[in-house]
Amino acid sequence: MGGIVLTATLNLLTADTSAAAQAFFAFPVLWVASHLRWAAVTLVTGAALAADGLTLFRYLPAAAALTDLLFFGAVLVVMAVMLVRANRVQEQLVVALQEQASRDALTGLVNRRVFDEALADTLGDRAAGGTALVLIDVDAFKAINDSHGHPVGDDVLVHLAGVLRDQIRAEDAVLSRLGGDELAVLLRGCSTEVAARRAAQLLDAVRATPLPLADGSLLALSISLGVAHQAHAGASLRALYSAADAALYEAKRAGRGRVAVAAA
Repeated sequence: MGGIVLTATLNLLTADTSAAAQAFFAFPVLWVASHLRWAAVTLVTGAALAADGLTLFRYLPAAAALTDLLFFGAVLVVMAVMLVRANRVQEQLVVALQEQASRDALTGLVNRRVFDEALADTLGDRAAGGTALVLIDVDAFKAINDSHGHPVGDDVLVHLAGVLRDQIRAEDAVLSRLGGDELAVLLRGCSTEVAARRAAQLLDAVRATPLPLADGSLLALSISLGVAHQAHAGASLRALYSAADAALYEAKRAGRGRVAVAAA
């Protein structure tokens, strides 16, 4: 707005109605169109046209002034609209790239990097209360791939992601695919008992929801879960993963399809 006032003042003082003088109004409009939102662009563009019209109608006949104002206004508006639209497309692309960088392409769950960041933040938050990490492994996943093919294996992971997502409350938990057939859940503000109970609920939900296959049959699924809990802030991310992984190994060694909780 300062640039518009300065340009208008100079044009009035010099009685300059040339195209070169009018062109200086384009600079603040182009800057705003490149950096700000529609409301600001509309305001600044309108102010530039009003200021330009003030000079033109003061020193030119009305018909000539109106012609110049319409021509310059059309150019200014078209440039502003094109820049705003280009910036909007760029913002959408950036959002899409950020989404791709934070999500697993197959399941749509957050990836390992995002999950680890959330877990580290929770462990560092002294007001968060107890924190639990649940590691989940699909039982006999290699046998599923060998018997039904890798496309069905992918279907299994997508199906499980949907089942688990339905059981997870987004406000206090984060669900992630760490890689392969390993998933993980971060549970905030809970005790060991609550974490173990919620892990058991995940197991029951998976058992109760088989995967429909293309031939109309149902593929029964099972998971093993390892739970590790940290009661206080400041725990090591690596130590919590190690404890949950040891509990998961214990669940698989004990026969799979069960929940094991790491010793406190």
